[in-house]
Amino acid sequence: MAARIDWSEGARYDIRALNKPTAMLVFDGILRYAQTGVGDVKALHGEFEGRLRLRVGDFRILFTPVGDTLRIHAVANRKDAYRG
Repeated sequence: MAARIDWSEGARYDIRALNKPTAMLVFDGILRYAQTGVGDVKALHGEFEGRLRLRVGDFRILFTPVGDTLRIHAVANRKDAYRG
């Protein structure tokens, strides 16, 4: 698969707000999915229709696949991830 990863400005802000060990877990999860397609991924519904979520521990990465690119929209704790 080897997808390219494109971060939105909001997602960059989200990842910078995490402590380093948590950020590294999130990066590892995204990279593994981009390279192999392996991960806990589900399609979202409602206001997030068309996006996917990748679960990494207590964190959710909201993204959209666009061709060979993963567009990362947000990185958030599961309790905050689906708030509009």
